Amino acid sequence: MRRAGKIVLSVFSVLLLAALIVPLIIPIPPLEDTVPPRELADPDSQFVEIDDLDVHYKEMGEGDPTLMLLHGFAASTFSWREVMEPLAETQRVVAFDRPAFGLTERPMPGAWEGQNPYGADAAADLTIGLMDELGIDQSVLVGNSAGGTVALYTALRYPERVKALVLVDPAIYSGGGSSGWLRSILTSPQGRRLGPLFARAIQGWGYEFGKSAWHDPAKFTDEIWAGFSKPLQAENWDRALWEFTQASRPLGLPERLDELSVPVLVITGDDDRIIPTEQSVRLAGEIPNAELVVIPNCGHVPQEECPQAFLAAVHDFLSNLE
Repeated sequence: MRRAGKIVLSVFSVLLLAALIVPLIIPIPPLEDTVPPRELADPDSQFVEIDDLDVHYKEMGEGDPTLMLLHGFAASTFSWREVMEPLAETQRVVAFDRPAFGLTERPMPGAWEGQNPYGADAAADLTIGLMDELGIDQSVLVGNSAGGTVALYTALRYPERVKALVLVDPAIYSGGGSSGWLRSILTSPQGRRLGPLFARAIQGWGYEFGKSAWHDPAKFTDEIWAGFSKPLQAENWDRALWEFTQASRPLGLPERLDELSVPVLVITGDDDRIIPTEQSVRLAGEIPNAELVVIPNCGHVPQEECPQAFLAAVHDFLSNLE
């Protein structure tokens, strides 16, 4: 019996040692056919340096209040393509990419001092930094999914700079980062080494994930997938996505909703399978004086799948702002 115990302990020790060492010696093949983000720019793309970060944005229109459009996880300015021009008929509209996504620079560890550019604080600071650069004193933040998280967090961090919020299927109750014990695994030497390989899996599951964001998956065409996956041609996209994953953390936003003092519109599709519709309904009920619009036959991205209903809701909301 004692001998069997020693054998089990020996086997366990070998497996544990392998788990610690093997990830550090597995060869990680480099990405192929990637280019600097600026080489992927669209004709209407613009770039500006904010806190040593090369930020990609697009801008249209004139008129107050300015709308700042914040994309969701694994998305970019591309996600606003159906509504940006119509919104710009009456408003100044700015869409931009956050680090790890789109065509904004993806700094690698050791390239920055101070706060992590992939963290939530940096995302809020970047939103305000871009407003400063473009001479925008106050704006309406329009955020979809994880962009809604950033929008709400920015409003709490900089209440004097936010005139109103439009939260589109926002990730407030779910998501928000890993727990402490899991984050310690993600940031371990083993996790840091293998992480980019895990991030590359988005090339495989990203298409199906994109389809699941739509009420009618048939509307998620190959052309739309090509637009969403275009940033996967940018240098270091896999490492940056892993840096973002490691930097994510719970923000405790549900406990702070009563701190909001600006008008809030919550928009959701009635068939959101990413952030369940019930969560958006709950959010509108827990934010003081928030308005709620539920769009029928629509999924997680109303601005793409149901642009006319989305635009009508936003225009009605803006028309009532003081």
